[in-house]
Amino acid sequence: MHIAIAGNIGAGKTSLTELVSKHYGWEAHFEDVIDNPYLDDFYNHMERWSFNLQVYFLKSRFQQLLSFKNNKKTIVQDRTIYEDAYIFAPNLNAMGLMNQRDFKNYRELFDLVESLIDGPDLLIYLRSSIPNLVSKIHKRGRDYENSISIDYLSRLNERYEAWISTYDETKMIIIDVDGLDFVENKEDFSAVIAQIDKGLSKIT
Repeated sequence: MHIAIAGNIGAGKTSLTELVSKHYGWEAHFEDVIDNPYLDDFYNHMERWSFNLQVYFLKSRFQQLLSFKNNKKTIVQDRTIYEDAYIFAPNLNAMGLMNQRDFKNYRELFDLVESLIDGPDLLIYLRSSIPNLVSKIHKRGRDYENSISIDYLSRLNERYEAWISTYDETKMIIIDVDGLDFVENKEDFSAVIAQIDKGLSKIT
């Protein structure tokens, strides 16, 4: 199976990916953040580097998905290929940070990639309020995220909710992470696992 965890910046995708991979014995695959050559530049000058960043993420996630095809283990993936295409890239375009020519080129490239891939068997969406996201982002202290504005996070949240509202409900669960600390609190993690178990029962 292919399980994917989606959510805004700071929602807890990476932490949950690590925890559920250990809990279920799944193979974890993470977003390429450390080796991403564009992230620092992007957050310092979004308009200049937005197209480069989105193409890099598309390439990286497509490589991941291709590697899953011959893997007989259950995979849990930190962020999906769809989030860039339906949330991040259109948001950059709407904010004037990716011009129309680049956005059209990116979307056509994504459409081509999408025709060659399958979606996850189960999507786990981590829903979060803006104050919770801001708190988590500050807590983890990544230098390149210091310049992220509340307006930018709010725009992303709106697009996440719009995307999720059209997603196949039989292949998705929504976990409201506000007030949850599934990293430090075992009861909170158990509650999350109970929700995931329900979602897995829909597809097995």
